[in-house]
Amino acid sequence: MAVLHKYNNTRSANSASLMGCFLLALLLASNIGYGQINRYLTQGNQLYEQQKYKEAAADYAKALAKDPTNTTGLFNLGNSYYQQKQYDSSRKIMEATAKMSKDKNGQAAANYNIGNTYMAQQKWDEAINSYKETLRKNPQDPDAKYNLAYAGEMKKKQDQQNKNDKNKDQKDNKDKKDQQDKDKQKQDNKDKDKKDKDQQQDNKDQKDDKDKEKQEPQSQPSKLSQQQAEQLLNALQQEEKKLQDKNKKEKGVPVKLQKDW
Repeated sequence: MAVLHKYNNTRSANSASLMGCFLLALLLASNIGYGQINRYLTQGNQLYEQQKYKEAAADYAKALAKDPTNTTGLFNLGNSYYQQKQYDSSRKIMEATAKMSKDKNGQAAANYNIGNTYMAQQKWDEAINSYKETLRKNPQDPDAKYNLAYAGEMKKKQDQQNKNDKNKDQKDNKDKKDQQDKDKQKQDNKDKDKKDKDQQQDNKDQKDDKDKEKQEPQSQPSKLSQQQAEQLLNALQQEEKKLQDKNKKEKGVPVKLQKDW
């Protein structure tokens, strides 16, 4: 740096030379980088054709590590996830592909594959929307038209099945409630019959007790009022007095007997 600062003319010449070397190195590195990306993509495609989807995904991921904006790598990676039934992961990759694609055909293809992930999960409404978006980008896509019609039919069947299931659930619930009402009514009738029988038995027991009381003599004297007790006591005293007076009369004065001579 000090040397360059000292020799101005030499600095300018050297700077131009260094800039040229830098651009050449960058171009070579760029070509090498693109070569590696293409090699990974090619290897991934070969593995994909051999149905080695996991290994193919690994190569596509290596290509994307070199260039995250490579839409071909993204698209193929999304397909490899789809083939592994990793539908949510596939859909995320395809959504990123649709955003990065600069042409309508690429966007249409990504949306078509998004629709396929929804179809695989029987999410008919989402699939229908994805195929509609595909046709907005590419109105002539025959596969998108076919899949859109198919998803529409499946949605109708699903809606009808849901309606039938709902009606069946309502009927089952009604039948269950009716049966519960019948069981309750039956139990109520049983309880009423038992209550009536118990009442009849109580009435019979009470009647038997009354009949028994009528047949058996009273073992206990009735209670006297205070006035009746006093009257009874006075009567007893008078009777006692009469008896005493009678005894006195009977004793009386002894009668002298005449001599019989």
